[in-house]
Amino acid sequence: MPRYTPPLRDQTFVLHELLAVTDAYQAMPAHASLDADTINQVVEASGTFCAEVLFPLNQSGDQEGCHFDPATHAVTTPKGFKEAWDSFCAAGWPSLHADPEFGGQGLPALLQNVFFEMQYSTNQAWAMYPGLTSGAYECLHAHGTPEQKQLYLPKLVSGEWTGTMCLTEAHCGTDLGLIRTRAVPKEDGTYALTGSKIFISSGEHDLSKNIVHLVLAKLPGAPEGTKGISLFLVPKFVPDAKGDAGERNGIFCTGIEHKMGIHANSTCQITMEDATGYLVAEPNKGLNAMFVMMNGARLGVGMQGLGLTEVAYQNAAAYAKDRRQGRALSESARTDQSADPIIVHPDVRKMLLTARAYAEGGRAFGYWVALEYDKSLHHPDEAVRNASSAMVGLMTPIVKAFMTDNGFQCASTCLQVFGGHGYIREWGMEQYVRDARINMIYEGTNTIQALDLLGRKVLRDNGATLRAFGEQVRAFVEDHGADEAMNEFITPLADLGDKLTKLTMEIGMKAMQNPDEVGAAAVDYLRVVGHLVYAYFWARMARIALDKESSGDPFYRAKLATARFYFARLLPETASSIRAARSGAAVLNALDADLF
Repeated sequence: MPRYTPPLRDQTFVLHELLAVTDAYQAMPAHASLDADTINQVVEASGTFCAEVLFPLNQSGDQEGCHFDPATHAVTTPKGFKEAWDSFCAAGWPSLHADPEFGGQGLPALLQNVFFEMQYSTNQAWAMYPGLTSGAYECLHAHGTPEQKQLYLPKLVSGEWTGTMCLTEAHCGTDLGLIRTRAVPKEDGTYALTGSKIFISSGEHDLSKNIVHLVLAKLPGAPEGTKGISLFLVPKFVPDAKGDAGERNGIFCTGIEHKMGIHANSTCQITMEDATGYLVAEPNKGLNAMFVMMNGARLGVGMQGLGLTEVAYQNAAAYAKDRRQGRALSESARTDQSADPIIVHPDVRKMLLTARAYAEGGRAFGYWVALEYDKSLHHPDEAVRNASSAMVGLMTPIVKAFMTDNGFQCASTCLQVFGGHGYIREWGMEQYVRDARINMIYEGTNTIQALDLLGRKVLRDNGATLRAFGEQVRAFVEDHGADEAMNEFITPLADLGDKLTKLTMEIGMKAMQNPDEVGAAAVDYLRVVGHLVYAYFWARMARIALDKESSGDPFYRAKLATARFYFARLLPETASSIRAARSGAAVLNALDADLF
């Protein structure tokens, strides 16, 4: 049976020793009273909920899946899911990061991010229900009318109602400019929506009293493409005069997808037949409003990659220390036993250290981005808010793509540690592999994230925000470059920064002649930038570990060993990625399409 322990020691290390979050929040009036004890209590309590309530439902939920009744269009979630949702709401967890004006606790997004990591480790399918609800809340909080906010946000914050993101249609996928769902104005100021959507996660279920769908559609006479998209709020039940769930709306689940993974989350086909909807934001500006939810979802999916990396690592490490097979190549670890634990074998150690390095590096990176997001919302200095907002925008595709690529690799690698047992359902590892694979696809495939990073986030502003991050790297290099003990971390970090600058300029020049050069280089380019970010945070963590290694705490010894592994074994991937990115578009376009 799989196991999970909240990684509290590493989480508090990142929060307090690496990021010094209490000092950072002192500069934000909204969070100035937040102290380390409160932060730790929230993290510990959320970890307990995930380990004790969600984790026991993960395997059973995967095996049972969701049940669809075509006669009633109803979906029933697996056994125990509704009770877990009720416990979640009763404890106030949905309100963690929400605005106090609407019943929220007003805690930082970073603490919500920490909680999400552990939810995704323990039960990704269940965690998607509150995750999408949080995204719907954020979208309406930013773009809803005052009336919409007062009616819907308290219900979303309490968990009484849940939310979804209704974008995709069968014929267009990510190309939202091609959507066919139509919204016709009615005399009462509402709209009648007709159309079909697919792949709608959490689109129908039995957890809450109402479901708030945020739907992209086109008004009559709207401009072609993405410039003609509007956003509508379409509730499953139209609120009555008291604000409660009233009459059934014309929006129905017409089927659920039979998927490779995340079986316990209802991925729905949704049909609208003159469904009553309410315009959110301005007409034809819906995509801009929806990007609040989409970008939040992309950051959340990155944390899914981290969560699955962590739980896969924990199980593989425990198995490797217990499973006896073969003898160590150099000297037997246990001469009184007929075989050694497989953790003595170098390649097993490599697999475990790969997962550990990507988990701990991803945790540092993901938490830092969440802190930057908090600064973008709450820092009193407008210049700081703007700089942090730009940094979050730059890092979002890296969080989504780099962390989920790594998550799938690590889930697969940790399954390999189990050998044949990893292929067997009872150990739980094959579920992590299946669940991790979707994270590279939904909320914009990782190739789309790479195009967004290189084409929109780097080249469009001539690399200004990337240079701002580079300045942080350079400052760290200058501060610690003379320290001989840091040389093994500083030298490759500085070298990669220089190489990335040259690569960016080279691709930018080539793209001016042939735009295909961006598409040809983007995926490899994102891997390089992702490693630069991880190398920076691993170097910072190594600095702390070196300073505290003499304390005798084995945590710092392990942190330093993992940092050395990352720089020796994982960072060298950038050499091949740079070479591939430089190879250009010609080799990809040489073969005629009809020859594939």
